[in-house]
Amino acid sequence: MNQYETVFILTPVLSDEQMKETVAKFKKILTDKGAEIVNEETWGLKKMAYAIQKKSTGFYCLLEFKAEPEVIKTLETGYRRDERVIRFMTVKLDKYAAQYAEKRRIKLGKKEEA
Repeated sequence: MNQYETVFILTPVLSDEQMKETVAKFKKILTDKGAEIVNEETWGLKKMAYAIQKKSTGFYCLLEFKAEPEVIKTLETGYRRDERVIRFMTVKLDKYAAQYAEKRRIKLGKKEEA
């Protein structure tokens, strides 16, 4: 199994509950296909560098997971079919990126405890 990281931007007109529901939908797609979710982060409403579909802000979400390569095609098809997703990007993490992501998670965990 490879380790992947996906970031997607949701339209800013969603309510907080709708945003969580959408993230849960994509997590379910992953777990149904046998993926193991390592980390989930919601970065919240952020200003984008340039307008996409006449929107200058969006809800940013990150999912880090371990899965087989075939799962990515299913996930990205789900992103394309969902009108709430403005942009998405999925990246396969090499061993150095995976180590960095783990250090980052540990660092964020310490910040949340403080």
